[in-house]
Amino acid sequence: MSHTIRILVIEAQALTRLGIKSILEESDELELIDDAGNSVDGFAKFKHLHPDVTILGLRFPDSCSIDDLQKYFAEDPHAKVIVLAEHAGDAEITKALRKGAAGYICKDISPEELVKAIRTVAAGKKYIPDEIVRVLSQNLGQEELTPAEANVLRMIVGGMSNKEIAFTLDISENTVKSHIQNIFGKIGVSDRTSAATTAIKRGLVRVDL
Repeated sequence: MSHTIRILVIEAQALTRLGIKSILEESDELELIDDAGNSVDGFAKFKHLHPDVTILGLRFPDSCSIDDLQKYFAEDPHAKVIVLAEHAGDAEITKALRKGAAGYICKDISPEELVKAIRTVAAGKKYIPDEIVRVLSQNLGQEELTPAEANVLRMIVGGMSNKEIAFTLDISENTVKSHIQNIFGKIGVSDRTSAATTAIKRGLVRVDL
């Protein structure tokens, strides 16, 4: 690609932004045009600068980027957005790609692979690293949770008992038990602890640290 690829980085962690900046400075064809540490400033800069590629952190104190993706594409239907996450949670990958993300990478990505991801997305192609493809393939064929089941799973992760879940949702304990059995079957676990661990690992629920 002959022209310079203009890149905007929107990421909450300053150290991560600095690391990406240092990588981009090593390439003559990649130019960091600006960066932002929160979603509001980031979107404002996106509208003003019209970057070729936007690297968008998955989580901010005030939002989750997957929920915000539609506004980027409403502003620019041809926007090329790479979602930058802490880990390869397959539920979040699927959501990001469904909502139009052109790539999904993790923060432990190598400098060489980051450059490859940017070049690939700038050329109009999708970029998903091999490790993330493996995570996705491991869970192919598993049914998605219903909204009610996802809600119950969030409460399990939060440490709530069946009785507490029933009270909070204003449903019977038998209904809660039915939801839990369905959840166990769909995500391939047999107890609450495994369900909570799997939910966090796969990004089925959000945990604000």
